[in-house]
Amino acid sequence: MKLRHGRWTALGLGLVGAAVLQELRKPTAERTWHGQVLGVIPYDLRPPAWSRVKAEWWNPADPRLLTPHAFGVGWGVNLHQAVRQARASLTPGFAASS
Repeated sequence: MKLRHGRWTALGLGLVGAAVLQELRKPTAERTWHGQVLGVIPYDLRPPAWSRVKAEWWNPADPRLLTPHAFGVGWGVNLHQAVRQARASLTPGFAASS
């Protein structure tokens, strides 16, 4: 188990390193400190803002279950959509648009 944990840690650190390297390769004026590693995995290395944290964890307006992290690399769970989908799967006749 400890070896697996080490592999996930190494993968996470490698992705953060790749994101930082990707930004440092850009001219200073073009660095945004957010984007995608390998064109797929989102990253945001800007200081976290409450609005982005809220949008990651609880965003009724966003239909996605997985949303980009407010800070770091990867995805977080939009708990509003998780609750909505759980209710839809457990409640007979529950409308998906509710």
